Amino acid sequence: MTFFEAIILGIVQGLTEFLPVSSSGHLEIAAALLGSSKLPEESLMFTVVVHFATALSTLVVFRKDVYEIIKGLFQFKDNEETRFSVKVILSMIPAVIIGLFFEEELEQLFGGKVVFVGFMLLITALLLFLADRAKNTGKPVSFGHSVIIGLSQAFAMLPGISRSGATISTSVLLGIDKNRAARFSFLMVVPLILGKIGKDIMDGALTYQNEQFITLSVAFIAAFVAGLIACTWMIQLVRKSKLSYFAVYCLVVGLLAISSGWF
Repeated sequence: MTFFEAIILGIVQGLTEFLPVSSSGHLEIAAALLGSSKLPEESLMFTVVVHFATALSTLVVFRKDVYEIIKGLFQFKDNEETRFSVKVILSMIPAVIIGLFFEEELEQLFGGKVVFVGFMLLITALLLFLADRAKNTGKPVSFGHSVIIGLSQAFAMLPGISRSGATISTSVLLGIDKNRAARFSFLMVVPLILGKIGKDIMDGALTYQNEQFITLSVAFIAAFVAGLIACTWMIQLVRKSKLSYFAVYCLVVGLLAISSGWF
């Protein structure tokens, strides 16, 4: 991976992790545009590095909320912090099950399948379009809601389905307050990212060479800075009901991806 590729892919990951346009789908498309049907051999290490960077940017933006969640986990009291922590845990269950039992099947959907990514982007566009027109009833996230949102997060493990787009759209369609929807969507993914990184480390699947240090460092910084910007921006966009702009974007990119793969 070149210095230039590390910057581009880091920025793509940082922006698309929070903006509702599918980070996995865009990384697949970006890799194809850079001349490869799949990410380089060091892709697993690269993926871990940039995902850790975006998780860290989430922790920075929501540092107060994270503190409350951690406090709630250790208080063992029936208060708002503890209930929110339990909801986050419930939301993780569907994705954990899919990740543990269908990892190989999921991996087969990656690696240059641009047409598939294009069709999934069309689904993302539809979800965003519907969510932008849903009425905001101001509901809080309930325990039942957290499971349903968790199912949408599991569905978003497919390349081209935006995780933030799917979870925020599902939340809004359930009538949840938009601020709460964005907050819950971004916080619920952090434990999953950190858990996946821990699993990869324990499995011994990561390989590292000294010459990768500079490119991985550049990718980390690019993803972290882009993640900070995108996370803050996305919160404002959800509040102002601007998801339709991203629906149009996903529609256009999806159609281009499909046409490029077919023609």
